[in-house]
Amino acid sequence: MSIRLFGEDAGRPVHEITIRSKAGAEAKILSWGAVVRDLIVPSKTGPQRVVLGLNSLEDYIAHSPHYGALAGRFANRIRNGRFTLDGETYQLDQNFLGKHGLHGGSAGFGKRPWQVAHHDENSVTLTLFSHDGDGGFPGNLTVTCRYSFVEPANLRTEITATTDKATIVNLALHSYYNLDGSADILDHIVQIPADFISTLDAELIPTGEIRSVTGTPFDFRTPRAVRFAGEGGDFFKYDQNFMISTRGGPLRHAATVTSPKNGLSMDVYTTEPCIQFYDGVKMKPPVPGLGGVMYGARAGLCLEPQNVPDSPNVSHFPSPVLRPGEVYRQVTDYRFK
Repeated sequence: MSIRLFGEDAGRPVHEITIRSKAGAEAKILSWGAVVRDLIVPSKTGPQRVVLGLNSLEDYIAHSPHYGALAGRFANRIRNGRFTLDGETYQLDQNFLGKHGLHGGSAGFGKRPWQVAHHDENSVTLTLFSHDGDGGFPGNLTVTCRYSFVEPANLRTEITATTDKATIVNLALHSYYNLDGSADILDHIVQIPADFISTLDAELIPTGEIRSVTGTPFDFRTPRAVRFAGEGGDFFKYDQNFMISTRGGPLRHAATVTSPKNGLSMDVYTTEPCIQFYDGVKMKPPVPGLGGVMYGARAGLCLEPQNVPDSPNVSHFPSPVLRPGEVYRQVTDYRFK
């Protein structure tokens, strides 16, 4: 374990904590956005970097599309940035298309300093306090995020949150994965054992309909490449929520990604009811990433365990409401083999 100063955000120090497994896996975690800045795991061909990251705090603040961040207080989208809870309507930051809420707003949890509560050789615990009215959300919220290695190369994330007033909570891990260093992830093999998706309108907001994946480009029940022919000769674009299970159960298999180039695979297990698959098609930061690599479209893919987008506004979606005396808890494993 090591810790170093990574930069300052408005005068507040930001640190990078390096944690390691005995088998040789290594992660670099920032106390800004609870970001997983780098993740290296053993592979048949030697140590392999498997996430996208940036080289300075200034680059993260100016250019990061949530690289490795913990998105919240409500990850993903909320229609019109508005919801009603216990008869009171709350207006949030409308930071998506100028009208909807996304990832907790322009100053969400993935874009601010956290506190380092504990660190040792194979784990780090970060905490964040979000005040009542922060981003328009009700309630004082206390969040804890612990990253740890389970041997040999399982990066486990345990997230908890408590509140003193009824609020909504939906936290999502937002790393971009590339298992072999290729220029894009179109040839990565993906499996998502989901029978249904929540359908979206033209602005990527759920319509409320739950639809079968059968006969659609969203059927990943049998492993296949991300590459899928779309209209006009372009490849199909993925930014979609998949329905996995009910909340609160044991860890469930939510996705598997495999590189046909080096044989490395990653299994995602989570307690969350859904997982968002985003293929990174809009990505093109103007600064180099780790190793000096310039990231282009689809340089990495996201698999974000979470609740259903816009669930505060759709009664038949799993409830994101957290009340005083309750504990929000998410456990997600990224298992490399």
